[in-house]
Amino acid sequence: MTLAEATPELENVSQTDRAFLGHPKGLGYLAFTEAWERFSFYGMQALLVLYMTKSLLLPGNVEQVAGIEQLRSIFGGIDGQPFASAIFGTYAASVYLTPILGGWLADRVLGKRRTVLIGAVTMAIGHFLMAFNVTFLLALLCLILGSGMFKGNIASQVGSLYKPEDLRRADAFQIFYLAINAGVIASPLIVGRLGETLGWHYGFGAAGVGMLVGLGIYLAGQKYLPAEHFDVPARTAKPSEPMSRNDWLATIALILLIPVLAVGIVPNNQIFNAYLVWGDRDFALYWGGEKLPTTWLITLDAVVSVSFLAIVAAFYRWWKTKWPEPDELTKIIIGSLFSIGGMACLYLAASTTPVGEKIGLFWPVMFHVVNSIGFAHMLPVSLALFARLAPKQINATVIGLYYLSLFGANSMVGWVGGWFETMPVTRFWLIHMGFAAASGFVFALFKLLLAPRLMHDAAPEDAALA
Repeated sequence: MTLAEATPELENVSQTDRAFLGHPKGLGYLAFTEAWERFSFYGMQALLVLYMTKSLLLPGNVEQVAGIEQLRSIFGGIDGQPFASAIFGTYAASVYLTPILGGWLADRVLGKRRTVLIGAVTMAIGHFLMAFNVTFLLALLCLILGSGMFKGNIASQVGSLYKPEDLRRADAFQIFYLAINAGVIASPLIVGRLGETLGWHYGFGAAGVGMLVGLGIYLAGQKYLPAEHFDVPARTAKPSEPMSRNDWLATIALILLIPVLAVGIVPNNQIFNAYLVWGDRDFALYWGGEKLPTTWLITLDAVVSVSFLAIVAAFYRWWKTKWPEPDELTKIIIGSLFSIGGMACLYLAASTTPVGEKIGLFWPVMFHVVNSIGFAHMLPVSLALFARLAPKQINATVIGLYYLSLFGANSMVGWVGGWFETMPVTRFWLIHMGFAAASGFVFALFKLLLAPRLMHDAAPEDAALA
């Protein structure tokens, strides 16, 4: 079987296309589409709990929400902030489950392009439905389902732009994550500001407009994307190639790696939970005598993460001009080591500061720098690993399963974050160091025991360059 026969989705993508930062032009369209989708998603998410606690769930408004009392009964009759948190938690968790359904629809029914288009339209409808109290829960449902159709399938298309032996794939996912972080940085500045100053619905409307911009970019780039994802074979078409024993082994291995990856992500994602509580209480957040908002720690993290995604990508471009580029698993193991280092910075911040004194910003800033280097080696590269090893017959479904790692990680962050006030801060961050170390150890075992067999199709760097 030729490479063209084995990877029919590449038939309309020129393998010599390096028009976008040394990558196929399609990557640019996918990256900018994702940036605008993340702009709308994180902008809406930044407003959601504030909107519920300050407006929607207050007497006079909550009675207008269709189905709210039925939902309240499911959560045990809670009210106010706990009810808002429960709604938010259910929404955030569901967003990482529905990509499985979206992957199945793409693989078996609609194709990836159609599924992404329907998902984008569904999310835009959800954002605009947030303008009305009565449709609040319907809006959340649209956002959950739309995100499920969108998430895994657009990421899967990034991987499909490259041949199996093309090591630009990991670099491509780093660029893809760079676009994500650009959207994350911009969304609170625009969507959040509009929502909190002009009115909640202005913010939600801006998120909807952002989603429409992303949809327009995706439509404009259709001819630069793999054809398979739009032209779904007819029922009479030749059946797909059955999965081999190695395909099944790769699928099982990737599924087993999902909880390992979830554990490895916990240290990074704790930034949004206990880390903020600790920073608000113990950090010396002052500049020129003025107290800085605690939430600016998240802004700092997003800016540093974007910077080091670019720096790490540039570093490996330089590295491969002199030496063979590390494969995805090696980069993930390197990322685990940096994650351990990031947690060590927090441990040192707590252990070296005298009791009763505020923690200076040196160690927190060092944490964001070191942790961001680890992040650049883990999340985008792990997605590239899944895209590389997932059998082509169920590629989108496996990419959808990948997002279960984020569901598991966020669930663990909430659970582990509850330990913060029950133990010394130093022990709390030592536990997170343990999470990073355990995850890295398992990835190292995977590389030693299974990777040589599963990754044998990928040519070494020097052969690929030749």
